[in-house]
Formats: sequence, structure tokens, C-alpha cells
Amino acid sequence: MRDSGTGSTGNTGNTGNTAQPSRRTVLAATAGAGAVLAVSGTAHAGPSGDRKLRALISRMTLEEKVGQLFVMRVYGHSATAPDQADIDANLKELGVRTAAELIATYRVGGIIYFTWAHNTRTPHQIADLSNGIQKASLDQPRGLPVLIATDQEHGIVARVGKPATLFPGAMAIGAGGSRSDARTLGRIGGAELRALGILQDYSPDADVNVNPANPVIGVRSFGADPDAVAGLVAAEVKGYQQSGVAATAKHFPGHGDTAVDSHFGFPVITHSRELWGELDAVPFRAAVRAGIDSIMTAHIMVPALDASGDPATLSRPILTGILREELGYDGVVVTDSLGMEGVRQKYGDDRVPVLALKAGVDQLLNPPSIDIAWHAVLNAVRGGELTEARLDESILRVLRLKSKLGLLHDPYVTERGVDRTVGTPEHLRAADRIADRTTTLLINKQGLLPLSRRTRPRVLVVGADPASPSGTDGPPTTVLAAALTELGFTATALSTGTAPSTATIAKAVAAAGSADAVVVGTYNVTAGSSQRTLVNKLVATGVPVVAVAIRNPYDVAQLPDVGACLASYSWTDVELRAAARVIGGRVTPRGKLPVAVQRADAPEQVLYPIGYGLTY
Repeated sequence: MRDSGTGSTGNTGNTGNTAQPSRRTVLAATAGAGAVLAVSGTAHAGPSGDRKLRALISRMTLEEKVGQLFVMRVYGHSATAPDQADIDANLKELGVRTAAELIATYRVGGIIYFTWAHNTRTPHQIADLSNGIQKASLDQPRGLPVLIATDQEHGIVARVGKPATLFPGAMAIGAGGSRSDARTLGRIGGAELRALGILQDYSPDADVNVNPANPVIGVRSFGADPDAVAGLVAAEVKGYQQSGVAATAKHFPGHGDTAVDSHFGFPVITHSRELWGELDAVPFRAAVRAGIDSIMTAHIMVPALDASGDPATLSRPILTGILREELGYDGVVVTDSLGMEGVRQKYGDDRVPVLALKAGVDQLLNPPSIDIAWHAVLNAVRGGELTEARLDESILRVLRLKSKLGLLHDPYVTERGVDRTVGTPEHLRAADRIADRTTTLLINKQGLLPLSRRTRPRVLVVGADPASPSGTDGPPTTVLAAALTELGFTATALSTGTAPSTATIAKAVAAAGSADAVVVGTYNVTAGSSQRTLVNKLVATGVPVVAVAIRNPYDVAQLPDVGACLASYSWTDVELRAAARVIGGRVTPRGKLPVAVQRADAPEQVLYPIGYGLTY
């Protein structure tokens, strides 16, 4: 699939940009990149390849070198002609109007796409934006291709939505337990990203989620068993490698046992060095052995690994001492977003990028102010705190990766490649097949499931309707009801929200009176949650109640009285449709819990262990 995503002919899309330069023009514009064409396609280019890459570095100005280390957000669907609202946002946050101006001003080596930045509207638009970014960079003196990245984890975190193929998220894949499925996700998901010009994916999540209260990782993790997580991480990495996309294991040294969200606070991991080695380190070791191209840091404090109180992103003992020297990793290290509070609490925004580079980082991701961060690094070199040789070391790693991914050969994508690759029927069927192996049945009293269309034809679907993950249909109640209707039921949807009021609960209870069964989608239920009250009131009607935990599987501990309970691990369309197929008997439940569920009234006791799951 890799070849279908690249090419050097044809126009750049349907948004009015000019045609792509020819391959010859690209090579001339890179001022010597043509000499790199023979570089080996491995993570380590080798002596010959490195000599050619070092020759490129030697021709850069100091300002260009600093720019190569940054990966920045930018608003807009076009590199040169974004909407006025996006121009205004760029001026306010970045001091430039467009992506092209950002590149011309700061010579950034990478761009990160976000849905909220309006970068990812449609496949042809994304490809056109990627081509526009590459042209803007190659048009600069000594211009080099840009490494375009995004967070396409699938599940609850995805920046490229329909009509691209969306797979079940990591914890669902963990419930399926298939390394082959994880590899397929990486291969297909990577091929679609590559076709869009996105060659670095900040996935997979290599965190071992052992804390049910983890507010930031949770279902983004494959599970709580480090060996199982390691196997799935390595498999997904291999899939991305097959597609020619750089996977990124995150968040080193392990974000799975936090109760604080590092976007808003500064988490502390209290694991001993020994426990860290037996738990958190295992998937990262597997990723390194699999040849991972990049690893993302975590804004967390791990006193057992570094007693200084610094976040791991700024810790030389962690990034150089452990990751580089102990684990033997010599690929690209990228920070998590430098706009997150976890990395900003101890030092100012002018110190963070400098300290990250001193710790061993190669790519500085999304600082709150590019101007402050860029000048801070520039001044640190001019003032002697950082050497130019230290910058060269990181730039070499970044250029090795760009070379490996083919960017120095041909950075452009084509409409034909998009049409042949993105959201094809074959890919969508693969996602559905994988999802069918992930839904986990936890409770099934008196064989309530599968529901019979003959004896229980009328189904009421109620429950939480959290904001739909990027690019999915949603809301969850509507998706579930539509899927059940397609299976032959008469299903109606009634959204009750994540915090249903007394009046809303009464409305749902009244509606249940004319139903043969109720399906209720739950979202992070707690002991005092009104979602729990809703479920209990529905159970009290005597109508059979099927709960679907649409995010964390831990909900089941709060719902002991339901007739049946399923875990879907996310509320994306592909996972909800799979849950509907299990409810309707079209598919046999096969998923097994990848995390343990503790009792609600005695958290020290396990209610459902890892590996638990019922079937028909």
C-alpha cells in the first residue's frame, strides 16, 4: 500500500493549490538532498548515509538548525490560504498568518495536525495541505521536507476521521488479544496516513494502565499486563513499519499509574526502580527491539528514576541514562506537548526547550509560544549553554528518519493515492472484523443475550452521549439504535447524558414501559453518579436491561443488578456497531478483559480478573 500513497505527478487536490513540482524540482530545491537518495532505509543510515546527511547539516545556518528541532501546530486547512478565523488564531498564537509563513519564519522541521486546528477536514484537503507544507519548506533556501505528524491512536484519540478507516482503540485491541490484529491496524492505518502525507504517528500507547482512576490514559492503553501490552505494541509497530510510517511509543518512562492528568497537573509515579523495570519498562523494551522510530516522553515525575523532581521530559538520567544507554535506543525522542502543565510547572517556557535538549530530546513538540521557545534554543547556543554539535546530533536523528521514510526522495502525495488507499471497503471490513473480536461480555443473567428479534423486538437505547470522537458519526445512542435496527430490531434512541437529571431519568423509565428490552450506554460510572441511579430505576421496571460500558470497563462494578453488561472500550462507530452485533446475536462475544475490575465496595478485591469474559 505504500506506493499508492506517494508520487510526483498529478495535481495537489481540489482546493485550488498549484500543481506539484516534479521530482527533479524537488531534488533541486533541497539543495543537496539528491545526494541522500542512496541512504539505507534503516533507522541508522550507516557511515555512507550519515556522511551525506551530515553534509546537509553542515550547510544549514544556526537558525535553520534550531528550526529543524521543532514540531508545531498551525491553524488552517491550507498552507497558504486558510480561513480568516484560522489566520486570526495563527496571528494570536504564533505571530504568523499561515503554515507557509510559519515555515519561512522559523524553518520548523515538523508540523502536527489537529482536528481542532482545522487541519483534517477531508482526505483530499489533508493531502493538499501536506503538499502545500512541503512546497513551502522546499521553496526556502536549503529547504528540507517537513515531517508531518498526528495523534492517530484510533479509539478515543484520532485526528483523521471518516471517511478514513477508524479501528478499535488500544484497550479494545487488548481485549481481542491478537497481535495479528494489532499489526493489521498499524499496516492499514499507516497506509492511509501515508497517503495523506502524514508520516509520523504518535501511536501506539505503550503505557501499562494499572490504575483504574487514570484520567488521561485509561482505554488508550492496551491493558494492565506488561507482557501482553509489550506484544501488542511491538506488533503494531511492525504494522506501521510495513506501511512506511514512523510509529511512536509513548509516554516514556510510563504513564499508566497516574491519578493526575499531565495536561493540567504534574503526576508523580511512586514505583520503585525494580517495579518500574518489571512493569512500565517492558513495553518500551519491546518497542526498541522492534525497531521503533520514535519515542515520546511523559511529563511525569518518577523519583526512583530521577530524584531531582524534574519531569521525565527534562530528565537526563531518564532520557539519556535509561532510554539511550540502558535500553540502547538511538532513534528520535520527541517530547509530549510542551504546552501541557506537567512540564510547565517547575520552569518557564523559555527554559523548558533548552532543558529538554540537554536531557536528550530530539524533537520539541508544540511549545505554547514558538517565538519564545525558538529564541531560547538559539540564545542557549549563542551563549554556550548548548553546543551546535548537540543540535547536530538531534538533527542527524531527525534527518535519518526523514530519509528512511522517503521524504528526501519524494515528499509529495497524490489524489490517486488517496482514492486508492483511504477508507477503502477492504480496509473498513478489516476494522469491523477486528472489532468483532474485542467486545467483552461480563454479565449475562439467565442467558438474556443474545436478544431475540422474535421475543424482544422493541429495544429502547438510552444512556450517555459524550462528544463523539473525531470523525465518527455519533452520538452513541443513535449509533447503537441504528445498528440494532439494521439487525432487525425496532430500536429507538433517547439520550440521557452523562449526568441525567431526575426528570430525564423519569422520562427514560416511562419510555421503557413500551420496550421489550433496554440498552443503556454508560460512561465512567461512579457510586454517586446519576447514571447509576438511571440504571437502577430501569432495572426496577422489570424490563431486561443491557448495559454497554462505552469507555472504561470498570463501570460493571457499579452495575451488579443489570441483566447483561458488555464492555466496548470506546464509543466510536466501529466499536458500537460491534457491540450491537453481539447484543443481536450476529457475533459471538470473544473479548477478554485486559485489565482487572475491582469490587466497588472493596477495591482491594478483584471482581473480574484479567482474562475474564463470557461467550455464547
